[in-house]
Amino acid sequence: MSEVAQLQLIALSIVGIGILILLFIKAVFLRVTGFVAIVLGLFSLMSLAVPQLASLPPAEEKIDIASIKTPTDIASIGQTVFFSKGQCALCHSIGPSESARCPDLKGIGAKLSKDFLYESLTDPQAFVYQDYRHGGVPKEYPATMPAIDKDPIGLSKNEILAVIAFLQQMSGEPISVSTSELEIPGQPSPAPVKAAESSPLAIAQAH
Repeated sequence: MSEVAQLQLIALSIVGIGILILLFIKAVFLRVTGFVAIVLGLFSLMSLAVPQLASLPPAEEKIDIASIKTPTDIASIGQTVFFSKGQCALCHSIGPSESARCPDLKGIGAKLSKDFLYESLTDPQAFVYQDYRHGGVPKEYPATMPAIDKDPIGLSKNEILAVIAFLQQMSGEPISVSTSELEIPGQPSPAPVKAAESSPLAIAQAH
Protein backbone atom coordinates (compact mmCIF):
# COMPACT_ATOMS: atom_id res chain seq x y z
CA MET A 1 0.00 0.00 0.00
CA SER A 2 1.37 3.41 -0.97
CA GLU A 3 1.98 6.19 1.54
CA VAL A 4 -0.86 8.26 0.06
CA ALA A 5 -3.27 5.31 0.38
CA GLN A 6 -2.24 4.85 4.02
CA LEU A 7 -2.91 8.53 4.75
CA GLN A 8 -6.29 8.29 3.02
CA LEU A 9 -7.17 5.27 5.17
CA ILE A 10 -6.22 7.20 8.32
CA ALA A 11 -8.34 10.17 7.22
CA LEU A 12 -11.32 7.87 6.55
CA SER A 13 -10.89 6.34 10.00
CA ILE A 14 -10.94 9.80 11.59
CA VAL A 15 -14.12 10.67 9.69
CA GLY A 16 -15.69 7.36 10.79
CA ILE A 17 -14.81 7.95 14.43
CA GLY A 18 -16.29 11.45 14.22
CA ILE A 19 -19.55 10.08 12.78
CA LEU A 20 -19.79 7.42 15.51
CA ILE A 21 -19.30 10.09 18.19
CA LEU A 22 -22.13 12.20 16.73
CA LEU A 23 -24.45 9.19 16.48
CA PHE A 24 -23.95 7.56 19.88
CA ILE A 25 -22.53 10.14 22.31
CA LYS A 26 -24.65 12.89 23.84
CA ALA A 27 -21.93 14.86 25.66
CA VAL A 28 -21.60 18.29 24.03
CA PHE A 29 -17.81 18.51 24.24
CA LEU A 30 -17.34 15.08 22.65
CA ARG A 31 -19.88 15.85 19.94
CA VAL A 32 -17.95 19.05 19.07
CA THR A 33 -14.76 16.98 18.99
CA GLY A 34 -16.44 14.49 16.66
CA PHE A 35 -17.60 17.27 14.33
CA VAL A 36 -14.07 18.75 14.21
CA ALA A 37 -12.67 15.28 13.46
CA ILE A 38 -15.07 14.88 10.53
CA VAL A 39 -14.13 18.28 9.09
CA LEU A 40 -10.40 17.65 9.44
CA GLY A 41 -10.73 14.18 7.96
CA LEU A 42 -12.67 15.48 4.95
CA PHE A 43 -10.11 18.24 4.34
CA SER A 44 -7.33 15.65 4.52
CA LEU A 45 -9.10 13.46 1.98
CA MET A 46 -9.55 16.41 -0.37
CA SER A 47 -5.88 17.38 -0.15
CA LEU A 48 -4.73 13.80 -0.70
CA ALA A 49 -6.96 13.58 -3.78
CA VAL A 50 -4.85 16.26 -5.50
CA PRO A 51 -2.35 14.57 -7.88
CA GLN A 52 1.12 14.53 -6.33
CA LEU A 53 3.98 15.71 -8.57
CA ALA A 54 7.52 14.55 -7.93
CA SER A 55 10.02 17.38 -7.50
CA LEU A 56 12.96 16.44 -9.68
CA PRO A 57 16.16 18.43 -10.21
CA PRO A 58 16.35 20.28 -13.55
CA ALA A 59 17.92 18.30 -16.35
CA GLU A 60 21.34 19.31 -17.61
CA GLU A 61 21.12 21.59 -20.62
CA LYS A 62 22.13 19.50 -23.62
CA ILE A 63 25.11 21.13 -25.25
CA ASP A 64 25.99 19.57 -28.58
CA ILE A 65 29.60 20.62 -29.08
CA ALA A 66 29.46 19.78 -32.77
CA SER A 67 26.56 22.18 -33.35
CA ILE A 68 28.35 25.14 -31.73
CA LYS A 69 30.13 27.19 -34.38
CA THR A 70 30.47 30.65 -32.84
CA PRO A 71 30.58 32.28 -29.37
CA THR A 72 27.07 33.57 -30.08
CA ASP A 73 25.88 29.96 -30.09
CA ILE A 74 27.39 29.51 -26.63
CA ALA A 75 25.66 32.67 -25.38
CA SER A 76 22.33 31.41 -26.71
CA ILE A 77 22.69 28.26 -24.62
CA GLY A 78 23.73 30.40 -21.65
CA GLN A 79 20.53 32.43 -21.91
CA THR A 80 18.49 29.22 -21.65
CA VAL A 81 20.53 28.03 -18.63
CA PHE A 82 20.24 31.46 -16.97
CA PHE A 83 16.44 31.39 -16.99
CA SER A 84 15.98 27.63 -16.39
CA LYS A 85 18.36 25.25 -14.62
CA GLY A 86 20.65 28.01 -13.34
CA GLN A 87 17.70 29.69 -11.57
CA CYS A 88 19.63 32.98 -11.80
CA ALA A 89 16.51 35.05 -12.49
CA LEU A 90 14.98 33.99 -9.16
CA CYS A 91 17.31 36.44 -7.40
CA HIS A 92 19.03 38.57 -10.04
CA SER A 93 17.56 40.95 -12.58
CA ILE A 94 18.95 42.31 -15.82
CA GLY A 95 18.16 45.98 -15.35
CA PRO A 96 16.62 47.85 -12.40
CA SER A 97 13.96 45.87 -10.54
CA GLU A 98 12.21 46.45 -7.21
CA SER A 99 11.65 42.71 -6.74
CA ALA A 100 15.27 41.62 -7.23
CA ARG A 101 16.91 40.32 -4.05
CA CYS A 102 20.48 40.35 -5.39
CA PRO A 103 22.68 42.66 -7.49
CA ASP A 104 21.50 43.80 -10.91
CA LEU A 105 23.48 41.94 -13.58
CA LYS A 106 23.01 44.51 -16.33
CA GLY A 107 26.46 45.33 -17.73
CA ILE A 108 28.22 42.85 -15.41
CA GLY A 109 30.01 41.26 -18.37
CA ALA A 110 31.68 44.60 -19.10
CA LYS A 111 32.75 45.17 -15.51
CA LEU A 112 34.27 41.80 -14.63
CA SER A 113 36.68 39.53 -16.49
CA LYS A 114 35.74 36.03 -17.56
CA ASP A 115 37.98 34.41 -14.93
CA PHE A 116 36.60 36.66 -12.20
CA LEU A 117 33.02 35.77 -13.19
CA TYR A 118 33.85 32.05 -13.20
CA GLU A 119 35.32 32.24 -9.72
CA SER A 120 32.44 34.36 -8.45
CA LEU A 121 29.97 31.74 -9.65
CA THR A 122 31.81 28.68 -8.34
CA ASP A 123 33.27 30.24 -5.17
CA PRO A 124 31.10 33.21 -4.15
CA GLN A 125 33.02 33.63 -0.88
CA ALA A 126 36.36 34.24 -2.63
CA PHE A 127 35.85 38.00 -2.35
CA VAL A 128 33.88 39.47 0.56
CA TYR A 129 32.47 42.98 0.21
CA GLN A 130 33.51 45.34 3.03
CA ASP A 131 31.68 48.55 3.92
CA TYR A 132 34.10 51.36 4.83
CA ARG A 133 31.48 54.11 4.95
CA HIS A 134 31.33 54.14 8.73
CA GLY A 135 33.97 54.53 11.41
CA GLY A 136 35.69 51.60 13.06
CA VAL A 137 36.19 48.12 11.67
CA PRO A 138 34.59 47.75 8.21
CA LYS A 139 31.49 45.60 8.14
CA GLU A 140 31.75 42.46 6.04
CA TYR A 141 29.00 41.27 3.71
CA PRO A 142 29.64 37.63 2.75
CA ALA A 143 27.94 36.47 -0.43
CA THR A 144 24.66 34.63 0.14
CA MET A 145 24.69 33.05 -3.32
CA PRO A 146 25.41 29.28 -3.41
CA ALA A 147 28.22 27.82 -5.51
CA ILE A 148 26.32 27.03 -8.68
CA ASP A 149 28.54 24.09 -9.65
CA LYS A 150 27.36 22.20 -6.54
CA ASP A 151 23.96 20.97 -5.36
CA PRO A 152 21.18 22.00 -5.47
CA ILE A 153 21.86 23.83 -8.77
CA GLY A 154 24.86 21.83 -9.99
CA LEU A 155 25.76 23.49 -13.29
CA SER A 156 28.39 21.77 -15.41
CA LYS A 157 31.51 23.60 -16.60
CA ASN A 158 29.99 24.01 -20.07
CA GLU A 159 26.80 25.48 -18.60
CA ILE A 160 28.77 27.96 -16.47
CA LEU A 161 30.85 29.08 -19.45
CA ALA A 162 27.66 29.46 -21.47
CA VAL A 163 26.13 31.69 -18.75
CA ILE A 164 29.29 33.83 -18.73
CA ALA A 165 29.07 34.16 -22.52
CA PHE A 166 25.44 35.28 -22.16
CA LEU A 167 26.37 37.86 -19.49
CA GLN A 168 29.07 39.26 -21.78
CA GLN A 169 26.74 39.36 -24.78
CA MET A 170 23.91 41.13 -22.97
CA SER A 171 26.48 43.65 -21.66
CA GLY A 172 27.43 44.56 -25.22
CA GLU A 173 30.92 43.11 -24.80
CA PRO A 174 32.79 40.76 -27.15
CA ILE A 175 32.30 37.18 -25.98
CA SER A 176 35.62 35.89 -24.68
CA VAL A 177 34.40 32.31 -24.18
CA SER A 178 35.62 30.19 -27.09
CA THR A 179 34.41 26.82 -28.29
CA SER A 180 37.82 25.32 -27.47
CA GLU A 181 37.14 25.86 -23.75
CA LEU A 182 34.04 23.68 -23.75
CA GLU A 183 34.36 20.27 -22.17
CA ILE A 184 34.02 17.41 -24.65
CA PRO A 185 32.37 14.36 -23.04
CA GLY A 186 34.92 11.64 -22.32
CA GLN A 187 37.92 13.95 -22.51
CA PRO A 188 39.64 15.59 -19.49
CA SER A 189 39.80 19.36 -19.43
CA PRO A 190 42.21 21.69 -17.63
CA ALA A 191 41.00 23.36 -14.43
CA PRO A 192 39.75 26.94 -14.87
CA VAL A 193 42.13 29.74 -13.97
CA LYS A 194 41.39 31.42 -10.64
CA ALA A 195 40.92 35.17 -10.68
CA ALA A 196 43.76 35.51 -8.17
CA GLU A 197 46.07 33.73 -10.63
CA SER A 198 45.09 35.91 -13.58
CA SER A 199 47.27 38.66 -14.95
CA PRO A 200 47.36 42.01 -13.10
CA LEU A 201 45.46 43.55 -15.99
CA ALA A 202 42.59 41.11 -15.59
CA ILE A 203 42.42 41.80 -11.86
CA ALA A 204 42.42 45.53 -12.48
CA GLN A 205 39.59 45.15 -14.99
CA ALA A 206 37.64 42.98 -12.54
CA HIS A 207 37.77 45.67 -9.88
